[in-house]
Amino acid sequence: MRIAMWSGPRNLSTAMMYSFGARSDFTVMDEPFYAPFLKASGNDHPMRAEIIAAHETDPEAVARACLGPVPTPHLYMKHMPHHMVAGFPMAWVEDCVNVHLIRHPARVIASYAAKWPDVSFEEIGFARQAALYDQIGGLVVDSFDIRQNPEKTLRSLCSALGLPFDPAMLAWPAGPRAEDGVWAAHWYGAVHQSTGFAGAEGALPQLDGRLADLCARALPYYEKLAAHKL
Repeated sequence: MRIAMWSGPRNLSTAMMYSFGARSDFTVMDEPFYAPFLKASGNDHPMRAEIIAAHETDPEAVARACLGPVPTPHLYMKHMPHHMVAGFPMAWVEDCVNVHLIRHPARVIASYAAKWPDVSFEEIGFARQAALYDQIGGLVVDSFDIRQNPEKTLRSLCSALGLPFDPAMLAWPAGPRAEDGVWAAHWYGAVHQSTGFAGAEGALPQLDGRLADLCARALPYYEKLAAHKL
């Protein structure tokens, strides 16, 4: 099985990659289209030059790698919808089980802005994710539910995938992984300190000004996807 897990940034996506990576029957890939996206879009993200230098930038080569051989029965791929710019290959997703990981935009925006204050609507990916769901369908899981009750939600997800639940998914050793992209140095500090999913989330953060406007714009897309969640 090849799982393409689609999510925007700051969305529990790295913890989910570590969760599946803790299973002995999975290999994981960390945002393989990030470097092609940066090269094609010209976006000035943190560590842009290092990412382009260290990772494959040809989207066709990345698509082939997503369908290539792996040393385990299953492959888990962490993807972001906004990385798939116009003209990038998409036929490979037909050979994957597509899952959409969502999070309330207020939480996403507050977390993203703490790391990269110049956050844009395109970078949080809600519209692109909703469009991608319309295009390819798939399962939907909410990060709020995972943090509220990791075992229950992961059991439901595994059941929907036709996989046995593995308790190893609930914990992992602290520190970086060999599979991490080089961008981990900027973005993955908190998850590198973790040994499992963080506890239940509290009240929604309060946003002001431009960030509040971003949230209002993203909210309908989140609600559309949330209507289909497990």
